[in-house]
Amino acid sequence: MNINMIKDPIGRLRLLGYLEGASLIILVFAGMPLKYWFDSPAVVKIVGPVHGVLFLWYVFNTISVAIAQNWKFTKITWKLLVASMVPFGTFYVDNSILSKLAPANK
Repeated sequence: MNINMIKDPIGRLRLLGYLEGASLIILVFAGMPLKYWFDSPAVVKIVGPVHGVLFLWYVFNTISVAIAQNWKFTKITWKLLVASMVPFGTFYVDNSILSKLAPANK
């Protein structure tokens, strides 16, 4: 990953995937245990809304890129959308799908 990836739609989608995936991991593995085991909801109050915005941005961006790239919904888009709901999912689809579609690899 480098700063030039922001110039490409797939690169932006990859970056959003990393951010969304990281926020989900922080929320699930840090925020939720702190909230329910230690009665400390501070992390969830901060990371929860941030993750929500990143998730919506990722979904919107996935659909936008899918339309622009003429992806078949069941082939690539569906996998990206499902991966956004699974911890570590966005990292997996980045490595297995998006990295192969990036302009540097064409």
